[in-house]
This record gives sequence, C-alpha cells and structure tokens, in this order.
Amino acid sequence: MAKRIDIEDLDIYYGDFKAVEGVNLAIEPKSVTAFIGPSGCGKSTVLRSINRLHEVIPGAYTEGKVLLEGDDIYAPDVDPVNIRGLIGMVFQRPNPFPTMSIYDNVVAGLKLDKSKAKGKSLDEVVEKSLRGANLWEEVKDRLAKPGAGLSGGQQQRLCIARAIAVEPQVLLMDEPASALDPISTLAIEDLVHELKRNYTIVIVTHNMQQAARVSDTTAFFNLAGIGQPGKLVESGPTETIFTSPKERATEDYISGRFG
Repeated sequence: MAKRIDIEDLDIYYGDFKAVEGVNLAIEPKSVTAFIGPSGCGKSTVLRSINRLHEVIPGAYTEGKVLLEGDDIYAPDVDPVNIRGLIGMVFQRPNPFPTMSIYDNVVAGLKLDKSKAKGKSLDEVVEKSLRGANLWEEVKDRLAKPGAGLSGGQQQRLCIARAIAVEPQVLLMDEPASALDPISTLAIEDLVHELKRNYTIVIVTHNMQQAARVSDTTAFFNLAGIGQPGKLVESGPTETIFTSPKERATEDYISGRFG
C-alpha cells in the first residue's frame, strides 16, 4: 500500500560539493507531489535520494533523514536494493530492455527478486500490471514481441508496468513525459491520476501546466546562485502554489520570468 515519506534536514553531496541543502518535506500517501524548479536546482537529485539511487554515483552521500512511514531508509542496517523494491522509479526516457519481450520486460523485477514472485502467476501479474499502465488492450496479442518495437509512449507505459509489477509503495517519476509527443503525454498524465489511488507518486517536471494538471502538492526548488546548493523554497497545495505563493521567487518562476 501507499506510504508517507518525510524528508528531514536533507543535505546531498557529490564528493565535496553540496548539491542540495536543508530539505524538509512531507509527501502524503495516495497523492501526487510535483517537484518544479530551474535546471540544476536539485529536484532530480532529491527525487533520486528518495530511493537511494543517487548513491550509484561514486562519492555521493547524504546527511539528514528520509523516512518511509517513520523508518529511516538511510539507517545503517537498511539494504538500498530492498529500498528500490519498495520505491520504484520511472526515468525520463523510456528504457525497456531491448532484447526482452513485452512479457519479460514486465516480470523482469519479479525474476530478480524471487521472494516477490513467490506464489504468483506471472501471467496474472503481466495482465494486471499492463492493465494498470493502460497498455493491456494495445499489446495483449503481441506479448512475445520485443518491447523496443513499441512507440515511445507505449514504451514509457511498459516501463511503468514493469515498475508496478513488483508492487512498490512509492513511485518516483523523473520527467516521464518530456521525451513524448502531446498525445502520449496526455496518456501518461491520465495514468498518473489513476495510479495515485494505490501509490504515493512523486514527479519531477519542467512543464508548469503538467504540474498544475497532475499534482496535489507542488514543491518549488531553486538555486541561490551559481555554485550554490539547491534548496526547497516552498511547498504546498498545487492550487495555492500556482495562484498565491508565499515567495516572490516562486511567483517569478511560475510566471516565466526565469527558468
């Protein structure tokens, strides 16, 4: 089931460089939280820190806490691989495994984590996940064909099906529609609305209209200056952030004065 995330006093480093400073943010379950802000402000870095994916970069580390229903995912006894099973990720560009069939793409995570596959029918998981990603009707007659043969929008929905097949509690999306055409983008946005009934969703987007359409809460990140760490400027209900933000920088960014 969807779970709450609490970020407390989070600093993120790449070696000696402090990329993000002092983030405090509550992310509610069964809702969509959008991270917005100019390029380089740290929003994708914070997103990746929620499932410890930034750690794959040598020298990267964090200070502070990220709590999943009160449990610190950075505690010494926590395995980051297990965290990534609980907190799924969908990337900017569709990345299905090119040599795998559509069917095998969906169940790839389950085959890696045998404990999650135990007692389950893979056929049922494939259908349920593809239905959950609004893709079943389009691909049900060609499950044995390569996932790379799908259109860009279909590939991204296949990646979402792959992510939800392992039944995560949180779904992170890093600009999931930025490489797609307008019709495919709309399909992804509609899907996000449906998925939030079962998942906690965090999405990074440069598209202000998209943030306004899909999110319940918006968090605005910004840089104090070149070479300075990114910071969370403010967060709140999306309608409030877009119509009456507290900070001038938020208003300037949303209105297109910079960024």
